[in-house]
Amino acid sequence: MSIVLEGLRDPLGTRDWSNRRWDAFVRIARNQNLLARFALHARDLDLMDQFPAKVQDLLVAAQHVAAHHRRIVEWESRCLRQILSYHGIEFILLKGAAYIMGELPAGRGRKVSDIDILVRKQDLEHTEQILLHAGWAHTKLDPYDQRYYRRWMHELPPLKHRDRKTLVDVHHTILPESGRLHPDPQLLWQGARRCGSGDWLVPAPEDMVLHSAAHLFQDGDLNGGLRDLFDLDDLMRNFAGQDPDFWERLIPRAEALDLARPTYYALSFCRDLVGTPIPDFVLARAAAHAPCRPIRDAMRFLGKRTLVPTTPDGRMRPYQWERVVLYMRAHWLRMPPLLLARHLSHKFFLRSKKE
Repeated sequence: MSIVLEGLRDPLGTRDWSNRRWDAFVRIARNQNLLARFALHARDLDLMDQFPAKVQDLLVAAQHVAAHHRRIVEWESRCLRQILSYHGIEFILLKGAAYIMGELPAGRGRKVSDIDILVRKQDLEHTEQILLHAGWAHTKLDPYDQRYYRRWMHELPPLKHRDRKTLVDVHHTILPESGRLHPDPQLLWQGARRCGSGDWLVPAPEDMVLHSAAHLFQDGDLNGGLRDLFDLDDLMRNFAGQDPDFWERLIPRAEALDLARPTYYALSFCRDLVGTPIPDFVLARAAAHAPCRPIRDAMRFLGKRTLVPTTPDGRMRPYQWERVVLYMRAHWLRMPPLLLARHLSHKFFLRSKKE
């Protein structure tokens, strides 16, 4: 087993590690944005005093960084609610912001690069104008990028606050409209619920899991995805522990939202790599939506090598051909062939022009 998985799955087993093993683990866990998660679990188990002093310092620093990210998310979420609610616009927090503001275990130690929100499509233009007047600005200034986002994507071009430099992504659905799968955002709104001390609107439990699965296995290239697998693990353990009917609802909900294929991948990799206790009947139902065997085997091979980026001795693996293949797969799933050819040609032309 990879050293990063070994440490994250069993913090108790790290007490007798050598300095070399600690060095490999810290570098990889930090690179994957998982060091704070490990630190908090170790603190919960009263393990910190049993680690080398330098390791303790690094873990405490990781917790401080995660706490800083949490404060940013809390502040920005409140600012967004104050601004948008004044104009009568309702929004759903997504991904990391939903985990943190919803006070879920997946939010502990979570680093967040931006705030993701979902608004109704009819409110999209109004939301954009409100945020632009409130201090946010576009980060994508190229006319082609602006047109591409607005016509084909599931979100506005990213917005950055002029003073605080924080990013917000405003979604109207959760996957690109040009992509192969088309989850109905109206179903997400119907299932959304209030949670957290601030009564925040977040997706239903199964929808949180399905969105995370879609983000990783349908709209992403798996690079840096180990953090997402542990997010999924935290979400599923928490929701199944609170509601015994969670597993019964998951696959039917995935089918209703047209997300059964990425859900199959998420469940398979979570159980194989992270050890998530997923019932056999759930995996059997999900397997009904698996691709043909050659594609399934290829994804298993490519995914394991990319999601766990280590060599057997615990070093970071260098840039791989597998990542190129998965990057191409992500774009193939995101756009039809003609649009993909036009998009890649445009990007290649721009790069050639810059060089």
